Amino acid sequence: MLPGRTFIARHGETVFNAVGRMQGQLQIHTPLTSRGFAQAEAMGHALAAWLGDGATLDLWSSTAGRALQTLAIVAEHIDADWHAARTDDRLQEIDVGTWSGRSYAEIECEIGTFVDTREALFTQAAPGGEGYADVALRLRSWIEAASALPGDRLVLMHGMSARVLRGLLLGLPSNPRWGAAVAGNLPQGSMVVIEDVRESIVCRGYGVVHA
Repeated sequence: MLPGRTFIARHGETVFNAVGRMQGQLQIHTPLTSRGFAQAEAMGHALAAWLGDGATLDLWSSTAGRALQTLAIVAEHIDADWHAARTDDRLQEIDVGTWSGRSYAEIECEIGTFVDTREALFTQAAPGGEGYADVALRLRSWIEAASALPGDRLVLMHGMSARVLRGLLLGLPSNPRWGAAVAGNLPQGSMVVIEDVRESIVCRGYGVVHA
């Protein structure tokens, strides 16, 4: 497990989120909407209040533009150097393969229901994409690498992948249905802190709940 405190944040709403399109590991940058900027500001304000004066965090981010854009806003609130952030592909969102860039509605018309609305999780892996076990595998690798670095950290990532990371850090049992430990859903613009296998909400967002 990771030493110290791990703050995990889900990026703000993007232009694709606003119209119900899949992003996953989409190579093009899908920028934040005005609401996404407001969510990032709210997370930064809440984190600054949580940390108080003098606390420092190591910054980590998914390599996706939407995560880095959100991180830039949050970092400003805590006087952290965005340029010092470590970016890592292992923190990317679940890969949605050939669904990338398509709308949820379009995919559902083609293959039927593919999202468990109660759990807000995909019921099947996208063609050419990842399952939750695949996400867990790469995040375990990231945890091993990050555990060598002492101190507290802020990790800026995505809806689905953040849930898997939280599940791992909280020591949740693997769910046979998903093939991995997956924590409960939080909307965009949410941030939690995990310390000693306990989770607290730093900021609860108000964005969409799907990926």
